[in-house]
Amino acid sequence: MAMKSLIIPDGYASHLSIVETEVAIKKIKDLFQLQLAANLNLTRVSAPLFVRRDSGLNDNLSGVERPVGFDTKDSKDDLEIVQSLAKWKRLALHKYKFDVQSGIYTDMNAIRRDEDVDNIHSIYVDQWDWEKVISKHDRTIEYLKETVRDIYKVFRQVEELLAKDYPQYKRVLPADIYFITSEDLRKRYPDSTPKEREYLISKEKGAVFIIGIGNKLGDGSLHDTRAADYDDWNLNGDIILYNEILDIALELSSMGIRVDRQAMLHQLEQKNELYKLEYPFHRDIVDEVLPLTIGGGIGQSRICMFFLKKAHIGEVQVSIWPTEEKEKCAKNNIFLL
Repeated sequence: MAMKSLIIPDGYASHLSIVETEVAIKKIKDLFQLQLAANLNLTRVSAPLFVRRDSGLNDNLSGVERPVGFDTKDSKDDLEIVQSLAKWKRLALHKYKFDVQSGIYTDMNAIRRDEDVDNIHSIYVDQWDWEKVISKHDRTIEYLKETVRDIYKVFRQVEELLAKDYPQYKRVLPADIYFITSEDLRKRYPDSTPKEREYLISKEKGAVFIIGIGNKLGDGSLHDTRAADYDDWNLNGDIILYNEILDIALELSSMGIRVDRQAMLHQLEQKNELYKLEYPFHRDIVDEVLPLTIGGGIGQSRICMFFLKKAHIGEVQVSIWPTEEKEKCAKNNIFLL
């Protein structure tokens, strides 16, 4: 487990005790999932912790992370802990026969063994994974933006709840989320790296959605990598908020309109992954068996960390941290659960 550079905010002290923090975490999670379901017309469903390796259902993320694998004494199947549920959700919508403009959400728990841990990264992942059936006519930037706005409303509702329950709470979210494409962001800050651009735009705007992640930019570089077989790289993006406690850009959601047949074939070819067409999931997209969908993941611990103004994700979730990191946090009023 590698450790990135740990940020220690000057004079940091949590406004809540550990017990008060746990109470607040439940308030945030309860409200967020209820409002998310209402705003997007989603039904909560159960989800797998692991899938068969040869199913093609696991999420390869950026393509380099190694999933945690295991077998069982009663089966010769190679199993993998899910890294996200991007593909499983789309298959579930087909199996459960959801109608257009309705969908599902679920609690997704995962282990990302190759994560370099720091203030906002953990090997333990907890997020709401959601997916919704759409029509062919919904595969547009405007529909993507509309959905992002519906999700952003939930962030604002959480702020309202906390301001009501905690008189000392300071609201920081702008009234509206700002939209910009990754290419326009590059042109705006041509001499900066992608992460520096995210920081600059999020600090300026407070809340931003960066559109179009995975395709090459005008200078041949990538803003970031994305798996070729779930998001359409022209119709996806990240919700990023400015975190004033750490003075960083904090990504809270990666989402997008999912690939149709044409987009998946093009993106698999770009990544030299056409061999995946042998997997059942990918064949079902090519054969147009699976519905067209939009979906994403929303980090539960990161949301709690942001709204409770915590300096470390370990203050809102239980995980494993390097000894050096734990000792440094303990000396600086950062109490890891």
